[in-house]
Amino acid sequence: MDTRNIILATALSIGILLVWSVYFAPPPVLNEPITSELSESSDSNEIDSDLGLGSLDESMDIIEENEILSLEDSISDSDRIEINTPGISGSIRLNGLIIDDVTLKSYRETLDENSENIRFLSPLKTGDGHEVSFGWIQAKNSDFEIPNRNTPWKLISGSNVLNLNNELIFEWKNKTGQIFQSTIELDDEYLFKITQKIINNGANGIIVNNAAKITRESTPTLSGMFILHEGLIGVLNEELEQIDYDDLAEDKVYNFDSQNGWLGFTDKYWLTALIPEQGKSFKGIFSYDKNYSAYFRSQDSVIVSAGDTYQTSNNIFIGAKEAEVIDAYQEEYNFYNFDLSIDWGWFYFLTKPLFYIIYYLFELTGNFGVAIIVLTAMTRILFFPLANWSFVSMAKMKKLQPEMTRLKELHKDDRQQQQQALMALYKKEKVNPVSGCLPILIQIPFFFAIYKMLFVSLEMRHAPFFGWIQDLSAKDPTTIFNLFGLIPWDPPSFMIIGVWPILMGLTMWIQQKLNPAPPDPIQARIFMFFPFFITILLSQFAAGLVIYWTTNNLLSIIQQWIITRRVNVKTN
Repeated sequence: MDTRNIILATALSIGILLVWSVYFAPPPVLNEPITSELSESSDSNEIDSDLGLGSLDESMDIIEENEILSLEDSISDSDRIEINTPGISGSIRLNGLIIDDVTLKSYRETLDENSENIRFLSPLKTGDGHEVSFGWIQAKNSDFEIPNRNTPWKLISGSNVLNLNNELIFEWKNKTGQIFQSTIELDDEYLFKITQKIINNGANGIIVNNAAKITRESTPTLSGMFILHEGLIGVLNEELEQIDYDDLAEDKVYNFDSQNGWLGFTDKYWLTALIPEQGKSFKGIFSYDKNYSAYFRSQDSVIVSAGDTYQTSNNIFIGAKEAEVIDAYQEEYNFYNFDLSIDWGWFYFLTKPLFYIIYYLFELTGNFGVAIIVLTAMTRILFFPLANWSFVSMAKMKKLQPEMTRLKELHKDDRQQQQQALMALYKKEKVNPVSGCLPILIQIPFFFAIYKMLFVSLEMRHAPFFGWIQDLSAKDPTTIFNLFGLIPWDPPSFMIIGVWPILMGLTMWIQQKLNPAPPDPIQARIFMFFPFFITILLSQFAAGLVIYWTTNNLLSIIQQWIITRRVNVKTN
């Protein structure tokens, strides 16, 4: 009965969510192509040039089709300024003043101590290039030059290393008297502050717009899980926008008008985000033309008269999606809904508080796996009254099963009479056959929120538990097919069915034995194989998730066994 209720409740919940997403969820805003205030053209195919992103793109080094350069060659093709802070290391390309070399110091590719740190940004033309550029947009047919990606910037203030105590100021002058300055600062985590200044010493005024751009050369390796968004992301016009790579490749461009917010690219654990000056209107654009791009330009053009100076500041986030860091930036700098860069999901109001609870437990216990077990126990205590109601109802139904079988056999030729007899039995014994399902329906959003929270938590990545579980974000590495390591043979990935998935399947089987058996023999045989199916399925999930489900099932078994004994029901 419990298993059937779980399946029914899960299916119903998924159905509700799907209906909601189809009929009620706001679709991504897909506006008409932008008509630049600085241009007469409105053709979407000309959007890059219309927005002046020629200043960032049009002078890109010309390479032959399919030419791929090594990382070393790409980095050495220009003079660079080193980056070295507690959070990141790397370099900034002086030609174009492009941030395209960033490594995250606190995170490694694998558990191996000699493993390389996560390389997050790489120059274009390396095959998986990922870079951030910033600059200015000018009106078409302007008679002055603005910096582009090949502009040789000169360091005029600060040392050759960008660190916590070193503000760097770069400068470039054109031939018509305009001086462009860019000041770059970086904190101890992942936030760049970019201050851009124009000093107009020319004879005429100029018209400009501020802009910045993130470019991604190819589609990265994705987790492939439907519950997690990986791709282009932003909070634009007060709405969270999430666009998949394949959707952007098909639709080519998404345009948004916004005043507050941010935009960029999100991976499961990492984020690049452009954060324009909050409170000022800007155009946010996601586009695809051989490369994926997320960029913005200021909405209002600025006239810098001869002899005047204009300055503007923006922020760029490049790093790991650590919840405490993200929330601190949102609070300190008033970045609008910046915490949504972490995919907390539909149950945000549950998922995020649950994260901070488990993070507190993690700091208290020193082990993320133990924190998972403690949190699971806490939720079982919280829902004890509901679970108790459900288990009592199922225990009573199990007690009535012999009588129900007798009545069905007695009225097997008259279905209406059979239903009347069963309803009379339920009324006499004060049993509601659906009462065991309702508590489960109430609990499902909560337990799904825990699942979501654990899946997206960066803190679970490479976190050890005990014994053979050295990474809670990876699947259990043991397998029954080599007797858990006793046989010197490495089976293929699909045959990796470890200890914890087997324990999970065993707890489900025990739960089945504590529940009423389905009256239909065919249905009973199908449910008999359900724990086996779940074991195979969960063997591919992160060990932390399997530990959570196993613990939850075990606590349910204990509670259900006690209740079953109390109502004197004999188990199968």
